[in-house]
Amino acid sequence: MDDTSLRDREEALRDAVSSLSKDARKRYYQLEQKLVKDPDTYAVLNYFFAAGLHHFYLGKMVRGFINFILMLIGLATFVIGGWVLIVLVFLIELPQLFRSQKIVRKHNIKVMEDVINELKSRD
Repeated sequence: MDDTSLRDREEALRDAVSSLSKDARKRYYQLEQKLVKDPDTYAVLNYFFAAGLHHFYLGKMVRGFINFILMLIGLATFVIGGWVLIVLVFLIELPQLFRSQKIVRKHNIKVMEDVINELKSRD
């Protein structure tokens, strides 16, 4: 997803928020404060712990669990070739470090679109 489409989705999100009732808008901002994730935290978790903690941070439990298990297997078998598995995990996860701003921005937009849809369905 490119920057233009992300900006368009953010603009649509702002329009949708402004069309909510006062109470729904208040609830939206409360939920936003709870649910929005920080791109820097995601990047730090990825950088220091490529074991999948950054996936857990965004709620992607299956992918985080798979990364975590692969890292544990790699560490447990490091001497007999597990280092190859660790290198592979790092090579797969490294590009996400450089795209962390966009990944988290996309996640936050999706989460807040879901919140808007839920709030609109209640009204």
